[in-house]
Amino acid sequence: MPLTLIIHFYENDKNPFHSANPLYFQRKKPFHEFLPKEKKGNTTLKNRLCVTEALLSCASSPNGCLLFLFFLLFMRMLSFQIQASSFLRSGEYKLDELRAATGGFSIENVVSEHGEKAPNVVYKGKLPDGDSLIAVKRFNKSAWPDTRQFLDEAKTVGQLRSHRLANLLGCCYEGDERLLIAEFMPNETLSKHLFHWESQPLKWAMRLRVALYLAQALEYCSIKGRSLYHDLNAYRVLFDKDCNPRLSCFGLMKNSRDGKSYSTNLAFTPPEYMKTGRINAESVIYSFGTILLDLLSGKHIPPSHALDLIREKNFQMLMDSCLEGHFSIEDGTELVRIASRCLQYEPRDRPNPKSVVMSLNALQKQTEVSSVVLMEITNPPPVENAKEVDSLSPFGEACSRMDLTAIHEMLEKSGYKDDEGATNELSFQMWTSELQEALNGRKRADTAFKTKDFNTAIESYTTFIENGSMVSPTVYARRCLCYLMNNKAQEALGDAMQAQVASPDWSTALYLQAAALFSLGMENDACEMLKDGSILEAKTKGK
Repeated sequence: MPLTLIIHFYENDKNPFHSANPLYFQRKKPFHEFLPKEKKGNTTLKNRLCVTEALLSCASSPNGCLLFLFFLLFMRMLSFQIQASSFLRSGEYKLDELRAATGGFSIENVVSEHGEKAPNVVYKGKLPDGDSLIAVKRFNKSAWPDTRQFLDEAKTVGQLRSHRLANLLGCCYEGDERLLIAEFMPNETLSKHLFHWESQPLKWAMRLRVALYLAQALEYCSIKGRSLYHDLNAYRVLFDKDCNPRLSCFGLMKNSRDGKSYSTNLAFTPPEYMKTGRINAESVIYSFGTILLDLLSGKHIPPSHALDLIREKNFQMLMDSCLEGHFSIEDGTELVRIASRCLQYEPRDRPNPKSVVMSLNALQKQTEVSSVVLMEITNPPPVENAKEVDSLSPFGEACSRMDLTAIHEMLEKSGYKDDEGATNELSFQMWTSELQEALNGRKRADTAFKTKDFNTAIESYTTFIENGSMVSPTVYARRCLCYLMNNKAQEALGDAMQAQVASPDWSTALYLQAAALFSLGMENDACEMLKDGSILEAKTKGK
């Protein structure tokens, strides 16, 4: 007697257990006809499959057992396509389609944080209908060798749907290509609006709205069982056509199967990640806390430095000077308190997303005003490549070329003349004792710097800084270059930022930040910083 397998298919995702009058049909075919055929192109299953019954009829018991084993194998093979189809029935893209949408993956369409040099590049694309813009993330070819793992991850993220997310629309997996397709957000990133604004800084009410919407996005993902978010930072917060902030869905997947959760900016990573290399739900809250610091200060301040200011109750140094007079002390203090809770060293001491949402809800201002009005965006022209900005000073040119030797010569030649703007309130006792000791230490550091003994210079400049008797932007600038000479770009970036804090009108600090960003592979940011440095330099010369 021939062996047969009976399988029930239910159209339109209807299940007889959920409907009194189900629409389903029974197909009775030989077993081999149900085995999945080799996939051609990107064809998916047309029906959602639900196996309710397998009738085994056989001449003898051994054959029945054999068929049952084949049945289990069949279900295992088929489940892979079923899982993919549940998410990808209308969200599966062909590689040729995406290549056409992005102009052949053109450099001009790159919108990712690290530009075309990133291991996984994000492109802006336009679908054939001419109106639908998409964001296409193209993974490194070795990132996801196992198609099933890639689809499992994409399926889980693709099931999330929220107006607080830039939602995933689909994916592509042809050969060794792995791509994700998401909604495109046309109004830039939080990084752009906070750190590189042109006409006006982000308003206080809008900063509070960004914090709340981002917290709501994290709460939604947590409720849906997707609480882990990788490398959460200001680049991951995007603004839609209505200027409402949304969280990019791309961070809900790692950059590769075995990839790191934090690719750069180790100074901003959760303490537990530095110990174990792993993240948990509390790690995401820590990263959210760093974004709150960004919103408070308008700068990317390392959490350790910010927490020192908070402990010293030096809120004035922490807050963005552009916001002076535009927010109440009570609101500012409360947002600082929320940030400090999120940045607790022990994960168990950090709040959960729901608690953060409740706290931020109480702070909201101008809730009746749309985000478009608050942002005052009027379709600004695209930013030119700052490497091509005219009138860069010789120092700016050296930073744009990463000519560390030239930078060293110019810093050495300029000496400490740029420290004149730095304020240092010292008692007479400090002048006669601690100050002299600090100056002697700085002299030793300067000698090492001049002779290019950069390791000794780092140690001596660090001793001078830790002494705390004086604040010297030049010392930070010199130690920044020493770090660059030792391939410690992250530390160099931190010192360049400290130099800017000590002397806000010093263009050298911005140029050095650009050099550090180039060293980190963050070319777009580096170009923006060069442009900011050029503008600041022109302003100071015009005074």
